[in-house]
Amino acid sequence: MVESSQNVTVVALLADPDAPTEVAQHMARDLPARLADASGQHRRFDVEVVSEPFTAGTEDLPTVTRRLVERGQGEDWDVVVALTDLPLHTQGRKLVADLSHEHNLALLSLPSLGGLRLRRRARRAVEEAVLSLADGQAAGAGKPDHRRPPRELTGRLAPVHPAPVGDEEAADLRYVLDGPRGYLRVLGGMVRANRPWRLVPGLSKALAAALATGAIAAVNSTLWSLAVSLDTPRLVIATVGSIALMIGWLIVDAHLWHRAAQDSPEAKKRAALYNASTVVTVAIGVFVCYAGLLVVNLVWALFILNDQVFASTTRTPLTAAEYWTLAWFVASVATVGGALGSGLESDEAIRAAAYSKREQERRRMLEDDGD
Repeated sequence: MVESSQNVTVVALLADPDAPTEVAQHMARDLPARLADASGQHRRFDVEVVSEPFTAGTEDLPTVTRRLVERGQGEDWDVVVALTDLPLHTQGRKLVADLSHEHNLALLSLPSLGGLRLRRRARRAVEEAVLSLADGQAAGAGKPDHRRPPRELTGRLAPVHPAPVGDEEAADLRYVLDGPRGYLRVLGGMVRANRPWRLVPGLSKALAAALATGAIAAVNSTLWSLAVSLDTPRLVIATVGSIALMIGWLIVDAHLWHRAAQDSPEAKKRAALYNASTVVTVAIGVFVCYAGLLVVNLVWALFILNDQVFASTTRTPLTAAEYWTLAWFVASVATVGGALGSGLESDEAIRAAAYSKREQERRRMLEDDGD
């Protein structure tokens, strides 16, 4: 890395594509002013955002660090902060951040920040990391007394702890997550990085099939009789079964299930974490679709049903409870129809719901750049 002018610190936010790049671009808007205010040394900060798949094809922490060090060589950057949505591991623990004052480098794993208030947490963590590296640069990289740990990473409520760093590694400060709270925090962060809200528009054909199924089912007298005969536990079972079928079909049809490339326990744990995030992401998207179907079917039933015809067929008066029960049951039936319609979707429509698919895309980007 090349030294810039004395009073200007050039900060490069090197971000993986997709969510990390969006987070980096968002924080870059006001990050220079916030850093200047927090520094208190009349320094100016210039922030650059570089979107590159630097973690593609590897989850090995030393390999990622080596890539970052090589990437920063020859650039006019004083500090490099790398942002990735890949859950990195070290010695069986989930990495939060690595800081190397020798190389003026910080690596931040966004899933370790959790799924709530991600942008705010990421901004604060990046601010603290940059200030820590800038202080170390000003005081001399060989003086650990001037290295202040990022307070955002070591808060009381966060299950984050300092961890030892190997002698052969580039980092000199490391923070990790452990325990059940740490696992849930990483899982929430991975689901947030998957952006489940984007799954719903990608299932347009499946939703069209579900809506068509629901429209036909709502005027079927046989389904009227079935709906009024079902109690709440059976309706709940029908809901859970239809949603589970939809989730399973989407994962199988789009090949979203991640298989461990190795037989090591670490690789199997990583694959289980990937698959858990995929299942939760798809489940959120399907649940939103189900809620939408429920509302549409209820409105459709209110518009189309005739109380006299309904009562003569089911021997039950058409009250608010019957409207709700029928709409609920039809939503479950329609979800099954939507599962069949999801087979018409392309893999591109739902590939963002799985880390493995995004990793494949990033590997192709690296191969294209190499060619």
